[in-house]
Amino acid sequence: MLRNALPKIVTKVLPGPQAAQIIARRAQAVPSAIRCDYPVVIDRAEGAMVADVDGNIFVDWVGGVGVLNVGYSHPDVLAAIHAQTDRYLHAMANIITHPGYVELAEALASRAPIRGERRRAYFTNSGAEADENAVKLAKAFTGRPNIIVFSGAFHGRTLLTMAMTSKKAYARGMGPFPDGVYRADFPNLYRAPAGLEGSDAIAYYLSSLEQVFEQASLPEYVAAIVVEPVQGEGGFIPAPLEWVQAVREICDRHGILLIVDEVQSGFCRTGRLFASDYWAEAGIRPDILATAKSIAAGLPLSAIIAREEITESVPAGVIGGTFGGNAVACAAGLAVLRVMERDQLARRAIEIGAIVTARYRAWAERFDVIGDIRGLGAMIGLEFVKDRTTKEPYPELVRDLIAEAASRGLLIESAGTCGNVIRFLAPLVITDAQIAAGLDILEASLEASVPRVPQTAGSTPGAA
Repeated sequence: MLRNALPKIVTKVLPGPQAAQIIARRAQAVPSAIRCDYPVVIDRAEGAMVADVDGNIFVDWVGGVGVLNVGYSHPDVLAAIHAQTDRYLHAMANIITHPGYVELAEALASRAPIRGERRRAYFTNSGAEADENAVKLAKAFTGRPNIIVFSGAFHGRTLLTMAMTSKKAYARGMGPFPDGVYRADFPNLYRAPAGLEGSDAIAYYLSSLEQVFEQASLPEYVAAIVVEPVQGEGGFIPAPLEWVQAVREICDRHGILLIVDEVQSGFCRTGRLFASDYWAEAGIRPDILATAKSIAAGLPLSAIIAREEITESVPAGVIGGTFGGNAVACAAGLAVLRVMERDQLARRAIEIGAIVTARYRAWAERFDVIGDIRGLGAMIGLEFVKDRTTKEPYPELVRDLIAEAASRGLLIESAGTCGNVIRFLAPLVITDAQIAAGLDILEASLEASVPRVPQTAGSTPGAA
């Protein structure tokens, strides 16, 4: 059964002959800006394993970039989808109520670690839509025009979320952008200014936020501060709890709402249903939660959750949409929640993270190009540098590693503002044998790639 298989490359080259033909057709039919550098054309997939059209089998550590926390083709999710499609495919929530929408809204509202006893939730189709709708809620509730986001942030590719996203390579040629989006430094402790550690580093990053109030927008005009609890595209950087606590206090002092972007970090990835559950355990709760990706195991769905007084401040017609909360997607979302809770995938994420991080730490003793190891649960970043003292990013090596690993049957992806981080987003249903096989492939890829470059001695990195 593919679900329990191990990676195996059977063609002499990648892509294989059938995959090469389809990839060539893609090059003629699909805009080249929608890049795909992987030599894989999927035929079928189960769990964490992908079989291509030529019979090659890959272990997938990308998981649709965080979409497949319950894995490919989970039988319980498929059964829920099939049961719903036998009844109807869609009922627009603005016109006809379908029970799945209500049930999933109730389930997420009761589980979200946000402020307020009475909560409401509604649905859109993508992470970018969820983030944009969270901002809508904040502006409606506060009557204020501006928001604050952070360096390294990624929030989407709509016009507003391109403005919110830090890396402007994702928005080349797309301006002008909406006004009222201002940026502070995110607390990347690995790259804090020289000599700053611990509380001193936290204070430095908080001063960056305070400078926004001085230089960009007075706090009384700021509707919300938007934070990823673990930055995704920014390099898998967890927000330190001490900093989050201070940001929450700043928000409370100025009447600003705190929005948590859990598009990539949600649904058990970090060892909790939501990464902000860790905040709640420390007495810190956001006002609005936006989430997507693994919510429906690959079907388009996203959610925005907030306390009732916030959701009810929005005028009729401002939120909602044709496909938001599609019946089949909601059926999948309910099945995902049942699977995650029954199979304790949050606990499994912590187990997976411990296995992977231990191996990464062992590599750090051998490979001087490993600068930092960090993350929460099974959302782990491995940062590569040319020199551990200067911390100069090493994106060229990461590109080599991605290609080398794929040639051996492992799919990995980069992250980080410089593209020098390998992200770990394997489905949480991955077996220990498949984790070990992937780690063996990545180690062999390191051995094949690192000797081609000079190495510099330095301290061994730890893990967040």
